[in-house]
Amino acid sequence: MAAGPGREPAPTSGPARDTRGGARMIVLRREIGDVLRDARQRQGRTLREVSSAARVSLGYLSEVERGQKEASSELLNSICEALDVPMSLVLREVSDRVAVAEGLLIPDTVPADLAASVGRSAEGGWQRPRAELAPIG
Repeated sequence: MAAGPGREPAPTSGPARDTRGGARMIVLRREIGDVLRDARQRQGRTLREVSSAARVSLGYLSEVERGQKEASSELLNSICEALDVPMSLVLREVSDRVAVAEGLLIPDTVPADLAASVGRSAEGGWQRPRAELAPIG
């Protein structure tokens, strides 16, 4: 179906290309959606549970997770709160994924004293290794 007023063009097959025909284009909303979906699935929660807690429609949350909708900072904050995940960690994981897509190897740059203070928190739910961000090489 052709794109018309109010319709987005149908997605193309294959990797997205930049305007110069270069490498895969990084779409930030897709990376954010992937990170949010991974966090929700690690918790064993459904879209319905998280959408209700975040006070956002199930359909809209689904579109955010699939990278079809751009989440505002307010919506992203609401989803992170519903998942009980600090937004800074979501954004850091997105940043790490973008760096990997760009072919960069970024060392962990969190100061030891900050990491130690976060590790002492009562909840500590994010004090576990992230296998998808294992060192390259």
